[in-house]
Amino acid sequence: MLPKIFIALTVILGLIRFRSVLIKKLVIFKYYLKLSSYYVFLTLTSTLVLPLLLIRPKHYMNGIITSSVMRQITKLYGVKWHLRNGEILAEDRGAVIISNHQSVLDIAGMNFAWQVIWKLVLIAKKEVLYTGPLGIVTYLCGSLFIDRKKPNEAYKVLESAKQLMRQNKTKIWIFPEGTRNTKWDGKLLPFKKGAFNVAVSAQVPIIPLVYSPYYFIDKDKYIFNRGHMILQCLEPVRTEGLTLDDVPALADRMYQLMSRTFEQLSKEVQSARECQ
Repeated sequence: MLPKIFIALTVILGLIRFRSVLIKKLVIFKYYLKLSSYYVFLTLTSTLVLPLLLIRPKHYMNGIITSSVMRQITKLYGVKWHLRNGEILAEDRGAVIISNHQSVLDIAGMNFAWQVIWKLVLIAKKEVLYTGPLGIVTYLCGSLFIDRKKPNEAYKVLESAKQLMRQNKTKIWIFPEGTRNTKWDGKLLPFKKGAFNVAVSAQVPIIPLVYSPYYFIDKDKYIFNRGHMILQCLEPVRTEGLTLDDVPALADRMYQLMSRTFEQLSKEVQSARECQ
């Protein structure tokens, strides 16, 4: 009798363990399926709009066309975007937009804001240029690419950006952290000085734009749920009268300001989740 009970218990425990392993595998599969499908949709959308962009290569309207289509992608995943103080971005003047960088979904936030900004140029790392149709579309939208291994070339790119802001009242979007913040610890990475150098050189304002945390995505727990993202646009910071000697202090001031805003948005998001 006892051996039969022991065998039955062993089988039951085995089934329970198998079920828990299976559930975990399904959760991981679902996470990577959503993440990879996002890249697929970006590629398909890029392929779709590419012929239209060839009519007027690098014209600012290409960005408006592309963003109007790409902004629809995150709706498939139940991600909603809310832009605060968008009227600041809509002002017809050259400026440097700086934002924190957490995820590939930041592209969706940029596309959402693009419809308000209109004249916008993205400063991206050169590797983006080689991402297939997406890279080609990014180029055709007038984006400027920086090779971080070649400082002299990067300087020339930023000089071109300066002329666009002055002559065409174009806004430049830069992620001053330089790369995506994969730590997910609630802190911004240190800011690089390029964005502030070009703003001071062109004597144009800096517009801080802060993404709220992606509370509904967790790469360690393989979570990718529906969610709500806030884009908090802060008051422009003037650079008239500043010199390159003022850049370190300016960069530190912007870092502190955006860090405080990110912390406030984190608390707001957490409070909203607790009330649900």
